[in-house]
Amino acid sequence: MRHAVFSLLLLLVIAPASRAQSDRLTLERYLEWEDVNDPQISPDGRRIVFTRRWVDKQKDRWQSALWIMNADGSQQRFLVEGSSPRWSPDGTRIAFIAEDENGRPQIFVKWVDLPEPPTQLTHLTEAPGSITWSPDGRMIAFTMNVPVEVRWNVDLPKPPEGATWTKPPRLVRRLHYRADRRGFMEEAYTHLFVIPAEGGTPRQLTEGTWHVGPRFDGLPAGATLSWTPDGRTIVFDGFKASADSVDRNYRNAHLYAIDVATRQLRQLTREPGRWTQPAVSPDGRWVAFTGYAETRQTYHAADLWLMPLDGSTAPRNLTRTLDRDVSNLHWAPDGSGVYFTIDDRGTRNVYFASVRGEVRQVTRGVHMLTLSSIARNGIAVGVRTSYHEPDDVVRFMLDRPDQIERLTAVNDDVLQDVKLGEVEEIWYASRDGTRIQGWIVKPPDFEPSQKYPLILHIHGGPHAMYNVGFNYSFQNFAANGYVVLYTNPRGSTGYGTEFGAAISQAYPGVDHEDLMAGVDAVLARGYIDPDRLFVTGCSGGGVLSSWAIGQTDRFAAAAVRCPVTDWISMAGTTDVPLFTFNWFDRPFWEDPSDWLARSPLMLAGRVKTPTLLMTGELDLRTPMSQTEEYYVALKMRGVPVVLLRFHEEYHGTGSRPSNFMRTQAYIMDWFEKKGRIPGVTVEAEE
Repeated sequence: MRHAVFSLLLLLVIAPASRAQSDRLTLERYLEWEDVNDPQISPDGRRIVFTRRWVDKQKDRWQSALWIMNADGSQQRFLVEGSSPRWSPDGTRIAFIAEDENGRPQIFVKWVDLPEPPTQLTHLTEAPGSITWSPDGRMIAFTMNVPVEVRWNVDLPKPPEGATWTKPPRLVRRLHYRADRRGFMEEAYTHLFVIPAEGGTPRQLTEGTWHVGPRFDGLPAGATLSWTPDGRTIVFDGFKASADSVDRNYRNAHLYAIDVATRQLRQLTREPGRWTQPAVSPDGRWVAFTGYAETRQTYHAADLWLMPLDGSTAPRNLTRTLDRDVSNLHWAPDGSGVYFTIDDRGTRNVYFASVRGEVRQVTRGVHMLTLSSIARNGIAVGVRTSYHEPDDVVRFMLDRPDQIERLTAVNDDVLQDVKLGEVEEIWYASRDGTRIQGWIVKPPDFEPSQKYPLILHIHGGPHAMYNVGFNYSFQNFAANGYVVLYTNPRGSTGYGTEFGAAISQAYPGVDHEDLMAGVDAVLARGYIDPDRLFVTGCSGGGVLSSWAIGQTDRFAAAAVRCPVTDWISMAGTTDVPLFTFNWFDRPFWEDPSDWLARSPLMLAGRVKTPTLLMTGELDLRTPMSQTEEYYVALKMRGVPVVLLRFHEEYHGTGSRPSNFMRTQAYIMDWFEKKGRIPGVTVEAEE
């Protein structure tokens, strides 16, 4: 899908280098960008349905639809508007979620070989999720919020006739009452339902003041549902406890099995921890799942576990020696074991664990490869990306995993005449000798004899992982003449529990040292101008970029995006309060010293770096007040500082296509002028 390019807003300031050469990855090209995700192969391995997204230039948002193609990639075509496609067990139908005529998400079913439009199965008032077919294709299980009516009635005088009084106040009685990108949430609990695949009345299987589906600090998320082969039982993840315990649950989850006919519920896992992603074996004997036991560590790698469905023996850890996060579980068609993916040192590949506990790597490559579904004949499909290749749907045979075939090419037309920057992997020693991995993106036509400006780009999370996938932002910076350094300091995932948990209750900390050592390592190569060092990052990257300029004045300018600057005020204003409290050994009312010592705001007196602050006005994760506190502190000190409040943005500044482009353009203009924007900033007094 390609649409005519519209002119950029006059307010969009583009650095001169982006206009200089037509073979560069410019911001204009972003308007033609597309991506693909969630490919699902039919049970017989003949066809693949997937979600395709593109930029709607008129509405300034991403749009998506379902496309279908043959398993060899031929006959790619639009199928229907919607998302979350799932094949029926016989491969004749696809269930998916789409909006009805009133704009409410509903479950639809499309008969693939019939020309008739899809059938709307549900008429729900709440959005469905986690749709999963029963093995016989007669029912579809799904999750949905069940609202709880909460009222506090008081007696007031009757309004005069024709008067317009304000609405009653919003009643809040839970710790978790809002979520980023959703806003305020009505009090509700997520429960499990089933509906006949031909349509009918949904039947609620679970009930009570608890959630089906695991939650991280109360944030809404999808559940994993897995039917037993006989269609009598559904295994799922969630957390069943008292309402108060559910509200105060940070990240624990359990596995449950429910009898579809009688609604009898039993808990499968017993040890407290985060146990998720259940997958029932083809013979119904085993349940594979991921997780780890309860811990105070802010990060722990999730292992692959196996237990009998009847609970007769304790779960077995199949991947203890991997020490990497396991995800995307799929049973082998013959039931011999489980295929899954792990993130490892910036890459993602497919692995296999037999029921006996033998683990082997299946695919290899410097790429990010998801595993979305497997057909009965052993064809697997997923999405792959690498340094210079954006996301595309791929397929491979499980018995020939070295032959990965790309089926889509949704951005080849955008990149066909573009010269991309080289990406180089580096490893370097931090100040205490710890080995750190990173990558350097170099400008096209890079000449090592020249001097280039450097952007240190810090990832968020902080428990996340930069990877080898295509990155439009970094390539756009490189196209404008910047060298980009992105690294995985301690605290990052993909390197094991000890590495990821190195910042537990000590953040920021050694991660800052790892980042600065990376800058030193690139400076030592001789092609970086030491007077043009810049730093940026959002969320956790905002924390560390604001922390960095409080520790050093080596950067000529900084772009601090969506940061946490004051941990005490963060705890009371964010949508993840338990996440915040978990970073400290004691609450601030008992001892605020560590809370203050880890807050970049407390270092404002040391900052000399011209600083651009960028945060979404709707941000509930690192609320605007975090940025405002920092802005005022720097302003009071006379530091050159500008605050950009992004409209219609929650956490981050790039969900809207125009805001992504603005983010890039403002950062480059700020860095190009080293924070000295005539008429915008005021020079600090010497």
